[in-house]
Amino acid sequence: MRVQTRVSLVGILGNGILAAGKITVGFLTGSMAVVGDGIDSASDIITSVIGLFAARISNKPPDQEHPYGHERAETIATKLLSFIIAFAGFQLLVSTVGQLISGEAVQVPGIAALVVTAVSILGKAGLALYKGRAGRAIDSPMLVADAKNMRNDILLSAGVLAGVGLTLALELPVLDRILALIISLFIIKTGIQIFLETSVELMDGMNDPELYRRVFAAVHRVDGAQHPHKARIRRINTQLMVELDVEVDSAMTVRQGHGIANQVERQIRQAIPHVYDVLIHIEPLGVHHSQEAYGLCEADVELESPEGKASS
Repeated sequence: MRVQTRVSLVGILGNGILAAGKITVGFLTGSMAVVGDGIDSASDIITSVIGLFAARISNKPPDQEHPYGHERAETIATKLLSFIIAFAGFQLLVSTVGQLISGEAVQVPGIAALVVTAVSILGKAGLALYKGRAGRAIDSPMLVADAKNMRNDILLSAGVLAGVGLTLALELPVLDRILALIISLFIIKTGIQIFLETSVELMDGMNDPELYRRVFAAVHRVDGAQHPHKARIRRINTQLMVELDVEVDSAMTVRQGHGIANQVERQIRQAIPHVYDVLIHIEPLGVHHSQEAYGLCEADVELESPEGKASS
């Protein structure tokens, strides 16, 4: 939690300086593209603030209302962020389209717009590197996603730098407005992507079939454990919960079946990092239920893609 708090505070300070500089200079020089870049940086401030509060909530221990803990607070916070980012992009889109339709006279951006954008690229590169390393060190999906978003911001700022430079060279201020329009669409796209990514976790989805393959392989390494099925893996922030059914010889005692389940659990934990809990249901060999609506069997994960599985 200390690492995430420190990283969030650094992000708030760094993005605050960059956003304030770009928005101020953008308005003073008449560059809506730079203003849009500043709005994008301002959304990163909100990211850091949300991350700060989410870290405090997600580290609370489990209670009666939340027996699985509070770690999905970070996922919910990230989804909230997606709405904020998309809204900021939509506001810029509406403003830019209105200016293009009205045909109002606009000034050619000043040289200060180029300078502040170049400084922003350097600042964003430093923040992206810092957050990426910290996120991988503590295995925080939100920090890693934030670092990736900042790398996208660098490309965005580079486009703004090139666009403003071209506007100055050709003295065509309409190019700046067109660039601002493209930036607004980019911001909206980022918000939608974050929304979709967090939906997978909140719906208890798992888009990495390799984890299921590792689970089944772990079961097969245990003598006496057969026909693993109804496998379900859910992610709770940085942790994974694994559930599955395993069949054993019906002549085994409860103690023997329990011993096999313990061996399967150990194998799964060795094969997959960050496993919070493993729940194994032992069944007699050859007993199949007529309806097993939940979970996956080995045949499901052998398919190449989710689309192929859906069609089978």
